[in-house]
Amino acid sequence: QVQLVESGGSSVQSGGSLRLSCTASGLTFDGYVMGWFRQAPGKEREIVSCITWNGDMIFYADSVKGRFTISRDSAKNTVYLQMNSLKSEDTATYYCVSGGRWRACGPHDPYNRWGQGTQVIVSA
Repeated sequence: QVQLVESGGSSVQSGGSLRLSCTASGLTFDGYVMGWFRQAPGKEREIVSCITWNGDMIFYADSVKGRFTISRDSAKNTVYLQMNSLKSEDTATYYCVSGGRWRACGPHDPYNRWGQGTQVIVSA
């Protein structure tokens, strides 16, 4: 059974930083695209970032480019999202996702595994 478990969500002031982690079990981590989505209250879910299995292709939403960094550690079966210069509009529940054995990734791919989410609250 595949499980994606997120951690690292918290409350932080605007301008601060957080690092989200997502540890995967039950899948061959190295072979799959991993990513992060978020959903703010009253808004649609949107992709934040994704990374291919070897890290040679990374996608970022325009809203987070230059502030967020995605990375993965195969030894720990973990994908990270480093979030800097946080803004109030980054407030959302963040979900870890896994996809297929793709050579690229983006917002419209069929991610088929989702974590339970971790909440990020950024106060002004």
